[in-house]
Amino acid sequence: MAAAKKDYYEVLGVNRDASEEEIKKAFKKLAMKFHPDRNPDNPKAEESFKEAKEAYEILSDDQKRAAYDQYGHAGVDPSMGGGGFGGFNSGNFSDAFGDIFGDIFGGARNQRSNVYRGADLRYNLEISLEDAAKGTETKIRIPVQTSCETCHGSGARPGTSPVTCTTCNGHGQVRMQQGFFSVQQTCPKCHGTGKMVKEPCPTCHGGGRVKQNKTLNVKIPAGVDEGDRIRLSGEGEAGVNGGPTGDLYVVVHLKEHPIFQREGANLHCEMPISFSTAALGGEIEVPTLDGAAKMKIPAETQTGSVFRLRGKGIKPLRSSEHGDLMVHVVVETPVRLTEKQKELLREFESSTQADAGKHSPKNKSWVDKARDFFS
Repeated sequence: MAAAKKDYYEVLGVNRDASEEEIKKAFKKLAMKFHPDRNPDNPKAEESFKEAKEAYEILSDDQKRAAYDQYGHAGVDPSMGGGGFGGFNSGNFSDAFGDIFGDIFGGARNQRSNVYRGADLRYNLEISLEDAAKGTETKIRIPVQTSCETCHGSGARPGTSPVTCTTCNGHGQVRMQQGFFSVQQTCPKCHGTGKMVKEPCPTCHGGGRVKQNKTLNVKIPAGVDEGDRIRLSGEGEAGVNGGPTGDLYVVVHLKEHPIFQREGANLHCEMPISFSTAALGGEIEVPTLDGAAKMKIPAETQTGSVFRLRGKGIKPLRSSEHGDLMVHVVVETPVRLTEKQKELLREFESSTQADAGKHSPKNKSWVDKARDFFS
């Protein structure tokens, strides 16, 4: 025995005296929730979608709704002599279903009702290297087109509503005869919306949207890098004619750091050391993002040598391991020497020149190459 059909008003969740707009809105909400393309692994969702579609098709048609109100399901059952179902050819159903497709698939435009998805926005955010490494939270202020609060996006003065376009009878399309051909075009009166605003809203002047500055809280995850994007869903511009809101993309840019340069997970820094430390070796303090760290300099270190401090870099956004800090050593030439210091350096120079090949192997090698070149 077949299960009894549910009451169509109960299916859509509306009262029996619900307006056409309320019925359409209820169906749109259910269709968005249960559409098969949004629920590929849920067969029950497809059944719920078909149930809502059937209920809307009956209740959106004045004649079918009247028959249903008087006789129940028997009044619209084809086998009982009722009017039957018009499938997707029903004008009202086609309008609403087109709206839903625009929302489900993010379409920019609905052919019948000119429903536009709001524009996506981009915001360039500069943050410090420290904030990028550890994560932070900040506020941004953006100018954006939002739905008018006075008319709730309808474009009509409060207390009034948009009326059905008299040119296209609410279809948003008109048929033009051109010789033997009939061409369907967007209605020039309502521009495809199917509605006309007789008394425009004083705030948005009938546009349904106003420009406002909006303050948003943005969470920056630890490890972000130059050019990474953070998507804030639904924080873009408001849609047109009830279309979905666009998204906001916050694009991260790193400020120049006075000490470090970032290369993926690794950091690089240049560290000056004294002539004596380079020659004799020693221990120096190196800055890191977590504070100073000790590093040993071996004797006879040459300028340009690179030392690695493991784990002192950055843990990237999509990795579980920290990078390293690469310390590039630069031997600093002493300046503003006293006469005594100069004299000591001359003595030192003389002592090393006695066996230059031993104390300055690179210099001797270069001299030999130069002599061979010029000879």
